[in-house]
Amino acid sequence: MAGRYTLTMIKPTAVKEGHAGEILKIITKDGGFRIAAMKMVVLSRQDAMKFYEVHKDKPFYNDLVEFMSSGPIVAAVLEKDNAVQAFRDFIGATNPENAAPGTIRNMFGKSIQENCVHGSDSDQNALREIKFFFSTREIYDKDGNLIDL
Repeated sequence: MAGRYTLTMIKPTAVKEGHAGEILKIITKDGGFRIAAMKMVVLSRQDAMKFYEVHKDKPFYNDLVEFMSSGPIVAAVLEKDNAVQAFRDFIGATNPENAAPGTIRNMFGKSIQENCVHGSDSDQNALREIKFFFSTREIYDKDGNLIDL
């Protein structure tokens, strides 16, 4: 299953501004990704700290935790061949100012922190991040069968 799945989160500002549906449509229609699982949640501060613990020693960590726990996010498991790299290429650079025209971060991102979507950066992290949000009873293939990652 490695390489076939990645996690995305539509971040609080994009959800608050009503862009979640449009972003998901772009991901599926233009990007060719299939949604295998999806939910809307509000991360507690503790959940955001745990999710982003890989960045705990970086200067942006506290601001990122505050932002990601500031309102609802949409988390989704995406399926496609070479999903992690394909999605990172599709969404554009982390800083919306540097993201290619037509990419999600270019169209909807506000700043490097409020870049509108998260994308896993490796197959290993994708698996960890997927398991953070979804149980084995929540991820389905195109035929409606459970997927055990």
